[in-house]
Amino acid sequence: MIPRTPLASLPTHDVINMPPHLGDQDFWQSDNALQEGVLREGGSWAASHLATFGKLAGANDTFEKAEQANRSAPELKAFDRYGMRVNQTVFHPAYHELMSMAVEHEVASFAWNHAGPGAQVGHAALTYMFSQVEGGAMCPMAMVYAAIPALRTTPSVADEWVPRLLSTHYDPRDVPVTEKTGATAGMFMTEKQGGSDVRTNTTRAIAVGTSTGIGTEYRLTGHKYFCSAPMCDAFLTLAYTDIGLSCFLVPRWTPDAERNGLFLQRMKDKLGNRSNASTEMELQDTWGVMVGEEGRGVRTIIDMVQGNRMACCVSSAGLMRQGLVQALHHTENRSAFGNPLIEQPLMRNVLADLAIEVEAALVLSLRIARALDEGDTDEDAAALARIGTAIGKYWNCKRAPAHVGESLECHGGSGYIEESIMPRLYREAPVNSIWEGAGNIVCLDVLRAMQRESAAIPALLSELESASGANAALDAAIDNLRNELKNPDDLECRARTVTELMAITLQGALLIQHAPAAVSGAFCASRLAPRWSGAYGVLPADVDFDFIIGRAQHA
Repeated sequence: MIPRTPLASLPTHDVINMPPHLGDQDFWQSDNALQEGVLREGGSWAASHLATFGKLAGANDTFEKAEQANRSAPELKAFDRYGMRVNQTVFHPAYHELMSMAVEHEVASFAWNHAGPGAQVGHAALTYMFSQVEGGAMCPMAMVYAAIPALRTTPSVADEWVPRLLSTHYDPRDVPVTEKTGATAGMFMTEKQGGSDVRTNTTRAIAVGTSTGIGTEYRLTGHKYFCSAPMCDAFLTLAYTDIGLSCFLVPRWTPDAERNGLFLQRMKDKLGNRSNASTEMELQDTWGVMVGEEGRGVRTIIDMVQGNRMACCVSSAGLMRQGLVQALHHTENRSAFGNPLIEQPLMRNVLADLAIEVEAALVLSLRIARALDEGDTDEDAAALARIGTAIGKYWNCKRAPAHVGESLECHGGSGYIEESIMPRLYREAPVNSIWEGAGNIVCLDVLRAMQRESAAIPALLSELESASGANAALDAAIDNLRNELKNPDDLECRARTVTELMAITLQGALLIQHAPAAVSGAFCASRLAPRWSGAYGVLPADVDFDFIIGRAQHA
């Protein structure tokens, strides 16, 4: 008989040439472009808060919580064990921990709790950092942030609800809001038959008493097709009265401490954003209060839409940043054909190109945030914020999926495995382009801003002219944009072309003014070149790859 060798003495191989675990990140200290941008755009006073949050959000423990929350998707609990209808969603404890972290550090409320110069910039930075670790909890944070302007159109509602939403205490209990230490708000506008075309909605609202209009009580009946974060304490929604489409605040509990008629029908099985529940919602004689003027529901939610689009724009930049960080870590610690991947010429081209895209997305986001800060007192800033938010939402969200996909490809097969963060980032990337209007809707909104707001194009061109004469490719692109804007023919058909040109010229102008020459030069030599395809890894050979990659790696 051949003697058996104990299994413990049969090592199959040594693990070599595999990157170590990335571990803790510091989203603030490791990001040169973020620090510079926040200071430049007026948010220097928020640096301490951002530094604290950047270290906490980037900790390995936070990433582990995000992983747990996404692997254990929320479950619908329509009834309790006694058969009572409760319309609840049950989340993994890690999700509540992430929500608590976000609320306590003002991811939803910073811009409003610290109103003044730099507040929106600080808010954008918090969004950018938190989006790198968890998009599902970011969704309700964005909705709370965006709901505030709509609620403030109706003082009686705002006085009751805004302080609750701006609380830094997270209270997940499903109880009447008067018993809670803090609250969250969501929104559900779209219906099956219309999607973004909310004027096709069929939900009806009937006044409770003889009074009608702003601040009065109604009963709503209808069906909403997408209700994300259905555990929120209240929701903004649209319904028709006899006057027209109007906006309503619908709480989970009525003022009489009874469960409201919000009936969760089913849980959506989504591509990504899986830690966050999304449901279909039936409204049956549901109590609500009108927010804003009757028949002016779309106008009431305009600022809310802008807030959510801004969140999409910044979140996409954050997703791209984390994809880049993961790609840099892998290629720095993985060798092929005798050298570290990060030293291979073509890989360096890819990594530098990815880094340029991140910085361009961030510089655009922070400039729009400053325009939001200044918009209350400056008409030109308000116009730039209005058109800039739509431009940034379209372009950053459009670039993110391919960017994350390229970052995943830098890992090879390891990036395609669920144990890495890359599949989760990849699934998360498309949602920002769909939420608050997919690409066509947003580009048409750019056209509306051009046509209805006389200050919009002059404000945009003024921003571009600030960098005029510094780069020949940028100057040519600006001239090209002017020619596109002068041509009224088939403008709707050309809306994506015009919006993209606005985006890349604005990014180029901002980088020329504020980024190191190696970054801005590479951006203009690629994105503004006649033969640019949009693919990554096609930078000219004379680009300063060492500087660009080193800047992105800063720790």
